[in-house]
Amino acid sequence: MTWNQVYDPFGSLALSTLFAAVPIVVMLVGLGFLHMKAHVAAFAGLVAAFVIAVFLFGMPADKAGLAAGYGAAYGLMPIGWIVLNIIFLHQLTEANGSFTTLQRSIAGITGDRRLQLLLIAFSFGAFFEGAAGFGTPVAVTAALLIGLGFSPLAASGLSLIANTAPVAYGALGTPVIALAAVTGLDLLDLSAMIGRQLPFFSLIVPFWLIWAFAGWRGMMEIWPAILVCGVTFALPQFLVSNFHGPWLVDVVAAIVSMLCLIAFLRVWQPKKIWTSTALKGRTNGDGSEGLTTKTATDFSADRPTAGALVRAWLPWAILTVFVFAWGIPQVKTALDAIFISKIPFEGLHNMVFKVPPVVATAHAEAAVFNFNILSMTGTGIFLSAIVGGLLMGFSPVGLVKIYGRTIWKVRFSLATIAIMLALGFLTRYSGLDATLGLAFAMTGPFYPLFGTMLGWLGVALTGSDTASNVLFGGLQKITAEQLGLSPTLMAAANSSGGVMGKMIDAQSIVVASTATGWQNSEGTILRYVFFHSIALAVLVGLLVTLQAYVWPFTSLVIHH
Repeated sequence: MTWNQVYDPFGSLALSTLFAAVPIVVMLVGLGFLHMKAHVAAFAGLVAAFVIAVFLFGMPADKAGLAAGYGAAYGLMPIGWIVLNIIFLHQLTEANGSFTTLQRSIAGITGDRRLQLLLIAFSFGAFFEGAAGFGTPVAVTAALLIGLGFSPLAASGLSLIANTAPVAYGALGTPVIALAAVTGLDLLDLSAMIGRQLPFFSLIVPFWLIWAFAGWRGMMEIWPAILVCGVTFALPQFLVSNFHGPWLVDVVAAIVSMLCLIAFLRVWQPKKIWTSTALKGRTNGDGSEGLTTKTATDFSADRPTAGALVRAWLPWAILTVFVFAWGIPQVKTALDAIFISKIPFEGLHNMVFKVPPVVATAHAEAAVFNFNILSMTGTGIFLSAIVGGLLMGFSPVGLVKIYGRTIWKVRFSLATIAIMLALGFLTRYSGLDATLGLAFAMTGPFYPLFGTMLGWLGVALTGSDTASNVLFGGLQKITAEQLGLSPTLMAAANSSGGVMGKMIDAQSIVVASTATGWQNSEGTILRYVFFHSIALAVLVGLLVTLQAYVWPFTSLVIHH
């Protein structure tokens, strides 16, 4: 039996929207205010979604259960698989002491914590976003920052804030490619349009990041370095996205930014070195304030030898090579040719129909789980950890022991990610998210702002800019055409606004808390990043509004 999604079961969009929002509110309130453990809050949200989808929106219970199961499977593979293996690599480097050498080498570039943050969280993180995406950059940068002595909240929260401006071009342009596929708009036009929105934020986010960490005065003390970091990322981001395409935007911009910042720091250092690893003004006594200036480890005085440096960076260099290789479409295709298992969720696959006005014509929603274990990014990370571990001198038995310990360490995080994705997929297949989207679409002349916020909501719900583009890309195009706005502008706004939702989506917060070893503190992280997420998303929305009504020439499509 097929089922058509129902978006307004009460005949009142306001009332239907209110009920559609309940599962998200339940989860966020449980996580952020009732201090529930993440997996408990997520499960409460999932139960609420199931009840509302089945009893109020009329979704058959078996299909609701299958949608949740499909989401849980996707949560474990590929996302949980990435988290597990990046933590495994981190555990190996800690066990043999090379991680300490790595910390010393970074401190050798600069002992200033603000500059370390720029280099690692923004530039280095952007490279991993461009190469792999899907939680990899936050896992890597949060682990590096916690190792350098940053407080758990600083390491996790600041990694999340930094991982915004590069997200739309993550995983070799996957979100933009998906957006073009669902909207039918030109891929290069979309790439160019997003590349006329996000470079502004590639300039703003590094300043915002240091302000969030060290306050206004602490930020102004290093403004030349922040400007170098931002400009040398934003300019390549604009040029590559507008004149090449979406595939290598982040990779090129991140490499240019890292090299330019390191070169600049050879000739310039701040007058006052910032040694505190705590977030400015945080003295909660809950662990979030971290180390004080007196107890923070100073690695800058003890320079490692060249040989030790090579050994310390080798596992991360191997990781970079594997992650980049696994991101290349031809490599993915070759690995999938060896093995891929496509598992349709019978009873759900092509049995749920998305209908107008969310889409132009009714179409069935696919539900096929791609068990492409060989081409998953997590497998590349796993193999890089094995190769790196063997080169670090671990025996096969030693590797197995540490892997077992890692599984035990992240068990609750994996469960949380699975439940979070179960909730996300259930809201998608039941149409609850589309009901929320239709409410945003009713905002008329304010739609450029609210359409951007719809992208933000999509990423906050699904944890993925790609998923948000698939979810709301068609709705953005239809609404823009009805309102006489550029469909390319509003489809791009969905992706650009979405990147600011990345820092509050549940799976990213769980990845950050796991990478920093600060489990059961997801609520603290959420409360910390929520303001930053909303404020930056509104700024994107205001820019899109200016592009729509004041500077329309910036939203003209390029004809190829």
